[in-house]
Amino acid sequence: MSDYTRRARAGNSNGHLFQVNHEIVNLPSASVLAVLRQQELGRKPAPKAVAVLADPVFDRHDSRLSSRLAAVSLQGNSQTRSARTPSFTDRLLDPPSSIGLLTRSATDVGLSRNGAISLPRLRFSRREADEIMAVTPQGEGKEAVDFEASRDTATSPELSQYRIIHFATHGLLDSVHPELSGLVFSMVDKNGRPQNGFLELQDIYNLNLPAELVVLSACETGLGKEISGEGLVGLTRGFMYAGASRVMARLWKVSDAGTAVLMAEFYRAMEKDSLPPAAALRAAQIKMWQQKRWRDPYYWAAFQLQGEWK
Repeated sequence: MSDYTRRARAGNSNGHLFQVNHEIVNLPSASVLAVLRQQELGRKPAPKAVAVLADPVFDRHDSRLSSRLAAVSLQGNSQTRSARTPSFTDRLLDPPSSIGLLTRSATDVGLSRNGAISLPRLRFSRREADEIMAVTPQGEGKEAVDFEASRDTATSPELSQYRIIHFATHGLLDSVHPELSGLVFSMVDKNGRPQNGFLELQDIYNLNLPAELVVLSACETGLGKEISGEGLVGLTRGFMYAGASRVMARLWKVSDAGTAVLMAEFYRAMEKDSLPPAAALRAAQIKMWQQKRWRDPYYWAAFQLQGEWK
């Protein structure tokens, strides 16, 4: 159990959770706040509400890919196709160089088996995306799932048109090689070809993402390396450098089902009740705490907001 969870369970002297009476926002450092406010000067609000990238396709064994390739094979002569094009397995024998970097990072954080990347599908992240779109005004949201939840989409200039960017995928925080930290998106395209799906930390720093809020619904994305006077430097700091005023991330692995419920309540509070992010997160956490199934802080206390609190 983390210290954060212990404090959440302990509450205050009145026996209440901190979130009941307080909105909690973390700030990496005073200098980061100064930079965030400088970035916001003269910035016009983005015209659209939220873009969600969720439920990527990580490997060739994914049923979504198998179904698609099977459907394609039925449309023509399979013998002719196999004679003029390499097999799916053959195409994977020469992966892009990004696979090597991702494999190193996955090995460092314990997400590889026998030298191969082991990233399970995040099925509940699709539910997250659907719940978010359900409360987003018509025409103001973008839902990129399956093969569209790609690195190309994550780095597209189009995302600068959205006030909130939500990434529901695997996050790797590599304390051994911090430069290999990043987010993982679809590793194969809709035709089964391997592609670069690894958004490294340096890529994040080079993004142009002037969002009001970036949500990292991925494991341990809120952690980082402590540097004296500058707070935690990790994925959250990278997105702030890219232009985000606030970043919401989680500190430990939690229930995927619980996360989907929390995110639904969080976005409902922002879109339907017009609450700012800090107040919306508090409202969502309190609502989960009031339900018997989700009452334990393990399910909701992992998420915290960093950056501008106004």
